[in-house]
Amino acid sequence: MKSKRASQSAALTHLDRDGRPAMVDVGAKPVTARAALARCRVRFPAAVAAQLRAGGMKSKKGAVIDTAIVAGTMAVKRTSELIPFCHPLPIDGCRFAVDWDSDTSLSIECEVRTTHRTGVEMEALTGATVAALTVYDMCKALSHAIAIGPAKLVAKRGGKRDFGALAGADA
Repeated sequence: MKSKRASQSAALTHLDRDGRPAMVDVGAKPVTARAALARCRVRFPAAVAAQLRAGGMKSKKGAVIDTAIVAGTMAVKRTSELIPFCHPLPIDGCRFAVDWDSDTSLSIECEVRTTHRTGVEMEALTGATVAALTVYDMCKALSHAIAIGPAKLVAKRGGKRDFGALAGADA
């Protein structure tokens, strides 16, 4: 039998008493520093990865990484317009790290920070995945065998529980 605490932590938060969709009311929560780090991978066929590396990560559409970072940043700022129950948040900071983590896999990390009543997990996930989609868009002329994912939350700080390690120091 599950403990009362375990069942509470597993409860869905975006449903009202009648089981209808509802935005969580965060009005009574304290304003605190919040941060989240998400990662999404883009996997390329070996020949495509070699071509991109040799070409300095440029395609006929332009600088792949720079464009992905701009698109990801724009997505972070607009997450509440894309995900129905996300609160619009003031974004204190947004940073991307993009690097090859194998011969054929590009890792895109998005770290987002705010000082607010709710966290930025969805903003970090949205930023990382939209950046990955942008890489795909910029490189799809080379191959449609490019694969995106997995996308996952790597770490978060602030709110009820923290987990993982954030890339930045103490913020």
